[in-house]
Amino acid sequence: MLNIRKAHLSDAEDIWDIIREVITAGDTYTFDPQTPKEKMLAYWLAPDKHTYVAESDNRIVGTFIIKDNQPDLGSHVANAGYMTAPHAFGQGIGRKMCAFSLEEAKRLGYLAMQFNIVIKSNERAVKLWQQMGFSIIGEIPEAFQHQSLGLTNAYIMYRKL
Repeated sequence: MLNIRKAHLSDAEDIWDIIREVITAGDTYTFDPQTPKEKMLAYWLAPDKHTYVAESDNRIVGTFIIKDNQPDLGSHVANAGYMTAPHAFGQGIGRKMCAFSLEEAKRLGYLAMQFNIVIKSNERAVKLWQQMGFSIIGEIPEAFQHQSLGLTNAYIMYRKL
């Protein structure tokens, strides 16, 4: 059973463990694989974000954020980022976090959600977001410095809530 809840400061170490594992690969997120823990947690847990964790068997197996995609006149569109612990891949955690975040974003007053940089080579994520109702609305050439593939295109994905 997966439980999704707002993150607490006491979750920081578990959140960092997931973030560190995900960004170290340098293949799905724009964060430098060497980003220090303090900098990464300051970003992920910042007051301008709604931060959540997903728990299974009293263990945090995923985390995500919801935030304004743009300030002020663009703040009605949400942006989100999701990370699943690599040991928990394939268990539907990303899908459940996304489904929860879509409802939560709507509850928070957002009218749509947009992902600004979905790495094209991250086919698993692209497929999942499309299954969750997102459309590819643009492709950015060579937007990402993939650690093993080099310069890689990225998608902008969008859906109304």
